[in-house]
Amino acid sequence: MKRAIDVAPFGELADPRVLAELASAAEERGWDGFFVWDHILHRSPAKAIADPWVALAAIACATSTLRIGPMVTPLARRRVQKLARETVTLDILSSGRLTLGVGLGSARNDEFEPFGEVTDPRERAKLLDQGLEDLTRYWSGEFEPVPVQQPRIPVWVAGEWPHRRPVRRALRWDGLFPTGLPGPAALAELVAEVGVERGDGPFDLIVDLPPGQDVRPWAAAGATWVVTDFGLEQSAAVVAAAIEAGPIEA
Repeated sequence: MKRAIDVAPFGELADPRVLAELASAAEERGWDGFFVWDHILHRSPAKAIADPWVALAAIACATSTLRIGPMVTPLARRRVQKLARETVTLDILSSGRLTLGVGLGSARNDEFEPFGEVTDPRERAKLLDQGLEDLTRYWSGEFEPVPVQQPRIPVWVAGEWPHRRPVRRALRWDGLFPTGLPGPAALAELVAEVGVERGDGPFDLIVDLPPGQDVRPWAAAGATWVVTDFGLEQSAAVVAAAIEAGPIEA
């Protein structure tokens, strides 16, 4: 099981230089990944918000081994052709360390309707599926250059427990990031479902936990990644302290 840091680039963390310093420290302390949220707006107290792609470029330049990426990008509000260029450029910049986390996004943060974006979740789901197919086509050579990672950049799909449509979507890609899990038993249930459909092939199950929570029950349930998620915490000092404590061995 691998361990990662997952931060909202809000407040103090809206400065990409701060994020790059934190990511560099995480790499030195033995963490495996560093991920950032992707938002245009967010509910209070978040006001200052960094662009995730510029921030990830800074992180890529400050590190050499960490897996990096957005957790998660709502494809329904992205121009997929632009995202294709961004992801390939970042994959090249990071020497093949990008994982693309995707999902429907949440309408709770008022970042869809004010900008003319689709709000209906079923329509956003259709746009997500179509966007992933389009990305695959662009990555496979319709656009040049192609990604460092072949046959393509890994894709993790987020979904809210206990809904199963996101699970079925994720099975077509490389990983499932289930949010709102009530406990390790729910994860074990998903692991069993994935095993039926995917067999023993590589597939990631990602769990987000607050700092300091015991990861061992989640590792036993089948998590391949546990990410430390600070929620709306915007203090660089809090994140730095969790990084310095190091990833807890499962």
